[in-house]
Amino acid sequence: MPGVPDASDVSEASSGTSTDTGTNTSTDKAADTLAAAEAAGQLRSLELNGASGIVPLARDFTRQALYDWGWLPASTADRRAAAEDVLLVVSELVTNACLHAEGPESLRVASDGKVLRLEVTDRSGGEPTPRTPHRAGRPGGHGMFIVQRLCLDWGVSRAPEGVPGKTVWAELAAPA
Repeated sequence: MPGVPDASDVSEASSGTSTDTGTNTSTDKAADTLAAAEAAGQLRSLELNGASGIVPLARDFTRQALYDWGWLPASTADRRAAAEDVLLVVSELVTNACLHAEGPESLRVASDGKVLRLEVTDRSGGEPTPRTPHRAGRPGGHGMFIVQRLCLDWGVSRAPEGVPGKTVWAELAAPA
């Protein structure tokens, strides 16, 4: 895809020793998913710090990974919907980092064949939460509600002590 970095143009981000504060997923499970993705060649990272047009850049980068990993072009409506869900979640996570965390630093996309994991890292200490009660029809405040509804799980991993920031992650099921 023109203008979208390929795997050779990106650097891998380190998962560090962050403390997981997610909903149900343990740090060990995340490490297993990332290790399996790396072994399968399905791990991509994109530095976003200082980039312009961050949300479309992140979507295009993720779309290219989905093409490279065989999710796209989709052979069925269910596979197409799964890919669109991934792109929507990327947009929501990156947009939240832009609006509430002084912008994202990086995006990591990984798939172990069963689960696709998205990670957006920023330097903010704030924690995203779905707005409750959710008020359909009102502008704004729907991002994390959408993420919660579309994903198997999502959460926040804190940077190591003394380092600012966090990683907001989300996991979606790979299409059957």
